[in-house]
Amino acid sequence: MERQRVPIRAWIALVVVYLVWGSTFTGIQVAIRAIPPLLMAGTRYLLAGLLLYAIAGRGRRWRLPAWRELRSAGIVGLLLLLGGNGLLSWAELRVPSGLAALIIATVPLWMAVLGVAFWRQPSPGRVGWLGVLVGLAGVAVLANPGGGGHLNRLSIAALLLAALLWALGSLYSRRAPMPTDVFLASAVEMVIGGVGLVLAAVLTGEQGAVRWGQILGPPALAYGWLVLGGAILGYTCYVYALKVLPTATVATYAYVNPAVALGLGFLILGQGLSPTTAVAAALITLGVVLMVSGPRLTRRQDRLSVAVVDGPGGLHLEEHRAHGSDPLEADALVDPDRPQIEVVHEQGHCLSLPQ
Repeated sequence: MERQRVPIRAWIALVVVYLVWGSTFTGIQVAIRAIPPLLMAGTRYLLAGLLLYAIAGRGRRWRLPAWRELRSAGIVGLLLLLGGNGLLSWAELRVPSGLAALIIATVPLWMAVLGVAFWRQPSPGRVGWLGVLVGLAGVAVLANPGGGGHLNRLSIAALLLAALLWALGSLYSRRAPMPTDVFLASAVEMVIGGVGLVLAAVLTGEQGAVRWGQILGPPALAYGWLVLGGAILGYTCYVYALKVLPTATVATYAYVNPAVALGLGFLILGQGLSPTTAVAAALITLGVVLMVSGPRLTRRQDRLSVAVVDGPGGLHLEEHRAHGSDPLEADALVDPDRPQIEVVHEQGHCLSLPQ
């Protein structure tokens, strides 16, 4: 059977996801020059959620989510946006955008650790655990005060906590009752998370720290890009790419985005790339690649462990129980080229997708 040809616009959509979501880290750092971080993030997501609801809901008969779905989406929005993106925006006051993107890229690593420890999820396998160790080693290189990075310790801790909250919210969304329409779920998460961020901004007095005289120019452009580009354009291209391209291909944005953020930080903000940062970037990116690839390689090995051997009774199947699992069980019969992975994008919505 001839394979169906992938339309060129699907690859264009993926490139847009690479560039748009990679650019949001730079956009945040420019926007917070004039708008305090929590207030900027809160109004950004509030506007983006309302726009996404209005645009994506046209022509659809969206029902109001049930209370259980609304509560779950609200919890996810607060964890990912108030906790995750709020801390990211605050930390970018003191940490270069590219380095912030590198630390946030460790979300899949934390998801593996928390998923096995508290959600009884399958182990990512030896390759996956190697990825966790390599990625965390990269974070240690960044945080080492003697390594030449000279990064603010409190900001690094805030970014690590942001990554943990992103992972926690993503894992919670797997089993919580959520709206079935991903656009509706994202819109609800953005609105509730945005409200939470605005309330946090008011409680910390950020509304009085807006630099009104500096908003016009780059901060306003960056803010508009975060709302329209990051939320609407990026997410629409992301959903379209998922429908057409293999999920494994789309998931590559998880380790392409930090590279885009580093490049834009250098080109737009003049942020240099020290040898220490280069080593940390290589370790974190390698760790994420190994983590994403681990489950697929483990299932492939399990499948290959069912070998046809020549025994006394003739040809028969010999089962090799690799990694403590039976390759003939239902879970192992999943196509090894399409394992379940968790995809988290910068807008906060998390999708559990068959890769």
